Amino acid sequence: MKEKPTDKNEILEDYLYHLRVEKGLARNSWMNYSRDLHKLLVFLQSRSKSFQNCQSADILSFVLQEKRKGLSARTLARYCAAIRGLFGYLVKEDKISEDPTTYIIAPKLEQKLPAIFPESKLNEVLSRSGKQGNGKQGLLDLRDRAIVEILYGSGLRVSETIGLSLNDISFDLGYIRCRGKGNKERIVPVGELGISVIRDYVSFVRQVLLGRNKKITAENSNILLLNSAGKPLSRQGVWKILKKWAEKNGLDKNIYPHLLRHSFATHLLDNGADLRSVQEMLGHADISTTQIYTHLSRKHILEVFRKAHPRAKQGGDK
Repeated sequence: MKEKPTDKNEILEDYLYHLRVEKGLARNSWMNYSRDLHKLLVFLQSRSKSFQNCQSADILSFVLQEKRKGLSARTLARYCAAIRGLFGYLVKEDKISEDPTTYIIAPKLEQKLPAIFPESKLNEVLSRSGKQGNGKQGLLDLRDRAIVEILYGSGLRVSETIGLSLNDISFDLGYIRCRGKGNKERIVPVGELGISVIRDYVSFVRQVLLGRNKKITAENSNILLLNSAGKPLSRQGVWKILKKWAEKNGLDKNIYPHLLRHSFATHLLDNGADLRSVQEMLGHADISTTQIYTHLSRKHILEVFRKAHPRAKQGGDK
């Protein structure tokens, strides 16, 4: 017989339901929060405590215990965010009167600037890659080029890219409609070159790939990007495709989907786009997340200045 959940578990399950259904938290984030909070629950139970009567010292002891396991500052910061969210919810719902996380300070994270591709190098490769050859490989070359055009040309996340359907592409107006974190929909422009590549893929390649799938469902019959067996691509599949694409085109950089997203944002800002527009295209809820790309642009500006301005170096004026 299945054991009836305790009140403690019911409190946690209510909160997780709130995150998933009411807040629309992305699946991976929700799973991380669920795992982290269940760890806290077990820890509190070992002390004969609950979410309703624990103190700041209990929360701090839990965080220190996890830190001694050698967890990274980023993971510990995620723990703190999950715990704060839970107790903030409990206060709001009048389950507790005081928040025990008020004085808990999350580890400070070192802000690392994301890697990017040089604009000239990436566009040089794109201008000569993806030309349709003969046979099976020629079909896949054009599909791979379409994937790169979407990731770099529109800055989509890999999860958003593999979820695109044929109905999400407007060839006439030049935009992609996608669903991002929290199931929020946004419209992202696509350049003329990108639209042309995607149209060629749909016209000449996709139907051939779909024909290889012996078990077509209503769902995958409309998916935009397909693997060599005519089935929807996975996240891992896109990673492998990018690795092969980079190797084939002589790129020595360790390429991954988010690298193209970082490059998309940075190159927009380098060429005069405003921060709010880039935030909207990336689907960032908070503009502070987008601001990291301004640091990259400043770095680029400084490099241009040092190379080009006669007063940038000592001895420049003889």
